[in-house]
Amino acid sequence: MMKAPLPPGAVCYNLGHISRIPRGEGRTYRLRDRLVAVFRSRSEELFATQADCPHRGGPLADGIIGDGTVICPLHAFKFNLRTGTPLGNSCPSLRTYPVRLDADGNILITVDD
Repeated sequence: MMKAPLPPGAVCYNLGHISRIPRGEGRTYRLRDRLVAVFRSRSEELFATQADCPHRGGPLADGIIGDGTVICPLHAFKFNLRTGTPLGNSCPSLRTYPVRLDADGNILITVDD
């Protein structure tokens, strides 16, 4: 099966094996000049967003995740991990990124470079 080509200007990064992120937690990764947060839900779904909360820069990977949402650890602002949409607050939406596992269990994330 052929892989779909990446959009122009997009880069795919291999972040290593899924075991680096425990279920129900997130981790921050540096991709050149950009920080991203990657989350692994308890049901094995992966999500990727900008690393910092747009409200006051809270480290989202340290937040509480569940039911497809993350709660910022600094001010308890909540966001949908699929869409980045704020839930019950007036923050700007989070930037989200396509993320998936390859056949070997490695996390692959695509970002505009």
